[in-house]
Amino acid sequence: MDGFALNPTQIIAIVIFTLTYAVIAIGRMPFLRVDRTGAALIGAAFMIGCGVLTPEEAYQAVDLDTITLLLGMMIVVANLRISGFFSLVTGWAVGRMHHPVLLLAAVVVTTGVLSAFLVNDAICLIMTPVVIAVTRTLGRNPVPYLIAVAVSSNVGSVATITGNPQNMIIGNLSGLSYTGFATTLAPVAALGLLAAILLITVLNPGEYLTRARLATVTLPVRFHRWMVVKSGLVCLGMIALFFSGQPVAKVAICAAALLMLTRRVEPRKIYAEIDGKLLLMFAGLFIVVRGLEHAVLTGDLLAAAGRFDLSNTPTLTGLTAVLSNLVSNVPAVLVLKPFVEQLHDPQSAWIVVAMASTLAGNFTLLGSVANLIVAEHAARDSIRIGFGAYFRIGAPLTLVTLGIGLWVLS
Repeated sequence: MDGFALNPTQIIAIVIFTLTYAVIAIGRMPFLRVDRTGAALIGAAFMIGCGVLTPEEAYQAVDLDTITLLLGMMIVVANLRISGFFSLVTGWAVGRMHHPVLLLAAVVVTTGVLSAFLVNDAICLIMTPVVIAVTRTLGRNPVPYLIAVAVSSNVGSVATITGNPQNMIIGNLSGLSYTGFATTLAPVAALGLLAAILLITVLNPGEYLTRARLATVTLPVRFHRWMVVKSGLVCLGMIALFFSGQPVAKVAICAAALLMLTRRVEPRKIYAEIDGKLLLMFAGLFIVVRGLEHAVLTGDLLAAAGRFDLSNTPTLTGLTAVLSNLVSNVPAVLVLKPFVEQLHDPQSAWIVVAMASTLAGNFTLLGSVANLIVAEHAARDSIRIGFGAYFRIGAPLTLVTLGIGLWVLS
């Protein structure tokens, strides 16, 4: 690319990439009924149709390990939810706390630990109705507890490869082991959850700094004992195999297959829990980013980008956090991929990206899908989580946890 002059194919690739990411940042295409998933698929199709990539190159661009891992985890979580496992665990944990601070701590720790292993978006779907039921029964303000669900799901999910979708991508791109990843980032998650409890308590003194004693709450729970046992044992076995060094995608899809062998659950109930839109968006984004990488990101351009010193942890943390809030964390991770891969120590850089892209999701209400899940489900119960109410907790917590991450990783 002499003097960085662009040829027609490169211009086309840049236009397709820019428009795709613009729609992803906005959330939908103006004047058309096209959402983020549609934008990713349209961008991928144009990369092939305009000759930026051949169909074979596009197929190879899709990381099937990531898609397989995410699909397997969705099926495992679906079985745990349908069996009543989550209702038993969460209802017991948050229903027996006799002080508002203890109730907050139970919400944060339960959400964070479950999110670390079982995909944070799914845990938000499970925790939100439980927290609403408990706080209403006790006559407490549900908003700070629901914000706690959102922020702790993000903070807890930073701990492992299976905590959230962007970590799954990073796990496959980096080649990091499940144990190595968790050993490095679990301390960040643990300290971050503690920071969340302290910060929410301090910012809501009327709710938490009180001598009020809470009654024990027993929520009605429907569960199937054998399914709970089976799902729980398969889940524990899956996590043990993750830590033993087995390929996470293989383990997750085999665990899913074991749980699909049942006489009690209609398959359609499991299929209804699979987020096909997310899987399709992943596939489309893999192709769009590969098109830009293939056509535009030459050795000269990557060398020029190296002047920004992305091997510097604070620099990479700041860039990842800003980019994650502009276009969301999964697209941010994919767009950083070619730049991280050419660094001297890409594995360490990927750890930084995992930390920053996840924790940055707490900055605003729109920063992560987990936040939106909590807000939307709360609205269905006539509970409004305003942008400002979230921001006064989420923004300072983001800065504190990013600081914790920088301290731990340095």
